[in-house]
Amino acid sequence: MQSDQDGTSSDSDSLDDPTTAKPSRKRLFGPGAYLFAGCLGLLAGVGTFTFGYGKGASYLSNDPKTCVNCHVMQGHMDSWQQSSHHHVAVCNDCHLPHHPIGKWVTKADNGFFHSLAFTTGGFKDPIRIKPRNRRVTQGTCVHCHESVVHSMLPDAAGRDMQSCVHCHADVGHAGR
Repeated sequence: MQSDQDGTSSDSDSLDDPTTAKPSRKRLFGPGAYLFAGCLGLLAGVGTFTFGYGKGASYLSNDPKTCVNCHVMQGHMDSWQQSSHHHVAVCNDCHLPHHPIGKWVTKADNGFFHSLAFTTGGFKDPIRIKPRNRRVTQGTCVHCHESVVHSMLPDAAGRDMQSCVHCHADVGHAGR
C-alpha cells in the first residue's frame, strides 16, 4: 500500500485492500420479481374492491334477493314472486343442480359469465336462459317431481324427454 506525503493511504489503495472494502449487497430479487409482485398486488386490490362493490359474498347464499343485485333481473324476481313455486323454491332450487359439486361449479361458471356480461353490457334484455342452464333447470324439475313424472322419463339413459317448461312455462316465472 502506498502512502501519501502526509502518511495516509490513497483511495485507490483502499479499494484494493479486502479488509477495508465495503461488501457489495447482493439483490435478493430482480426487477421482474418486483414488477410481478406489484401487478399481483394491483390485481388482488382490484379483485377485492370488485368483490365488495358487486356484493360478491351474497352470491354464496341461497337468498333470492341476491339475484336482483343486477337490475336486469328485477322482472324475473317479480315474476317469481307471482309464481306457484314462490313458497316452495328459491332461484337456486331451480337454476342450480342439486348435486353439491355441480351446484358450485355451475354457480362459479354462471357467476363469472354473468358478471362479465353485465360489466361489459354484452347481454340481451330481457335476459334469456342459455341451453346449458335450460338442461340444469330441466334436471331440477325432474329431481323435485320424480314421483310424478317417473312414467314420462326416457326408457334408456341418455335419451331426451319433453321439456317441463314447454308446457309449464309460468311455473317458475308467472307471466314470462
